[in-house]
Amino acid sequence: MSLDLPPVAPSVTAELVRGLTPRLRKRLDAGVTKLADRPRVREGDTVRIAVDDDTHLELHAPGGSVTSADAIRCGCLLAPDCLHRAAAASAAPIAESAPITDSAPILDSESSTGSGLDPGAEPKSGSGSRSGSGSSSEPVSETVPGAEAEAATPEQRAAARAMYAAAGAVLEAGTDGAGAVLQAELLRAAHTARVSGMPRVSASAVSVVTQLRAARAADPAYRLTDLTAALREVLGTSHRLPDSTGPELAGLRGTARQPYAPDGSLRLYGLFSEPVLTATGYAGAVTWTADAEGRLYTVSDVAPGGSGRAVGAADRAVRVGDTTLSHRELSRAGLAVSGATVSPTGRLGAGAGVRAVRAAGAAWSEDPLDRLWAPPVAEQVSRALTGSAGGDDLLFLDVTLTGTVREAAGDCLLADCDGLTLRLAAAHDHPALPHRDNLRLLASAPGTRLRVIARLDPAPVPRALLVAVEHPRAAGVHVGLGLDRLQHADLPAPAMPPAGSPPAPDEAPLHLLRRRVHQAASAGRRVLAFPGDGSADSRRLSRYGFACAGDLLDELHAAAADRSRDVFGRLIPADIDRFARAWLAAAHYTEEVDRALCAAAWGADPAQPPSL
Repeated sequence: MSLDLPPVAPSVTAELVRGLTPRLRKRLDAGVTKLADRPRVREGDTVRIAVDDDTHLELHAPGGSVTSADAIRCGCLLAPDCLHRAAAASAAPIAESAPITDSAPILDSESSTGSGLDPGAEPKSGSGSRSGSGSSSEPVSETVPGAEAEAATPEQRAAARAMYAAAGAVLEAGTDGAGAVLQAELLRAAHTARVSGMPRVSASAVSVVTQLRAARAADPAYRLTDLTAALREVLGTSHRLPDSTGPELAGLRGTARQPYAPDGSLRLYGLFSEPVLTATGYAGAVTWTADAEGRLYTVSDVAPGGSGRAVGAADRAVRVGDTTLSHRELSRAGLAVSGATVSPTGRLGAGAGVRAVRAAGAAWSEDPLDRLWAPPVAEQVSRALTGSAGGDDLLFLDVTLTGTVREAAGDCLLADCDGLTLRLAAAHDHPALPHRDNLRLLASAPGTRLRVIARLDPAPVPRALLVAVEHPRAAGVHVGLGLDRLQHADLPAPAMPPAGSPPAPDEAPLHLLRRRVHQAASAGRRVLAFPGDGSADSRRLSRYGFACAGDLLDELHAAAADRSRDVFGRLIPADIDRFARAWLAAAHYTEEVDRALCAAAWGADPAQPPSL
């Protein structure tokens, strides 16, 4: 619920909420909802909201975001300690100056023209190069001399424990219970972590808050798996950090900025463009390119905004040198860059010394882009599961469409890929984006042979998120499924009757544990505390050889139901720490097993992902 408001720094929101009286804190969520219906206008750097006929609330963002509590002013009688200021801050997008994970906005350290976002803003997205350096879901800083003996400072240990407690409280409450007050506590912990030199967990905490807000606002961009992953990252990192040392500690702290290094002259070929529309309040487009060696580079234009910005970003000029190419044009053309600067994730810098001119592009079936489709599918999946460079999760596949299969989130395309029955799902479900409409059209042309780019979606069956395809009828042309709309005239006549849904795979019942992990993230501890025979699920897991999963499920239920009484027979508060530890163990276990099952489904080599 951004209300077209400027982003507000986490510390500002935390300060304003903390200054409320207990009575006003209870009314804060209602105050946030009420603001959604109030008229508002933007005048330059100021947004003015009419609280009522006689009272106005102003947010001043001279640098694009609100960075101090004094920049939010209210004309009511209770100001400055009124509910309106805290409600406005809680309703606005979160300003984050220098996040370090692929799932958050990344500021260009060369330019002050705005923030950019790698497509990793959506859970299965990523950006960068396949050049051997880059960021992953667990970014690691470079080791510096003497780092082996370095330990966390007292301030960092205290900040990590405060973060763990705040995230545990959110987990205990669930999305319905984690209102603006709990969100503000987590934002306070995020601010403390950042100033203590721990940008990684700070950015992850901000991601949790934005996911919570998306869930509570029924945002189409919200996904429960994203909230679960963000909570797992915050709890896992803050749990490990106090006792870590050396390189492990450096990785858990993270780095605040993406450094840009000179990379000389580059000759790049456009691959595809995709929209970015995140629950964190950012939108835009990212264009992927490759050089003659197959290394991937990205050009992004992402800033605070909604679906309108995501839809229109493809026709805006890319910010590299003085080229006038739009993102859509670059995705099908080429670029010659001199004085290039590149981040570890392959993001091209937009510094003053960079020069770029349009050059000839290449079709996917032509050299050098066709090299991306040369590695075997199993090898690409292994790279996607273990790679540290951004873009490693992209799969370059040749498929034959065979039909559709219904899933909980909607229909998926079925395709044959080197003998594997592959499920191709929409990369984004927002109704403003054409992903799902394009999938429906493609489903009407079974038998069509296509070259596609998809993003691995780890699952017990071969599954990927479809982001771009070659044009079904126009040779040498490709289509970005999130920005371009296919028409019926673009499709060939069906070459075969649609295949029926494949038989359900004989899956190990890991979903019994995964479902409880997701239920807790969504509905909180109480949903697992209800009386019931949870032991039946544990026994079933054990029968399939997942005795550890059964034990984790038993402990998760026991921790959720652990409520003792004092000497007067009154219930004492739940042991949130025990429940958080039980949930974290179960969440980490399911993630690791999912990776192994995904590798097996694709015939890839089982990989050892980074431990958490």
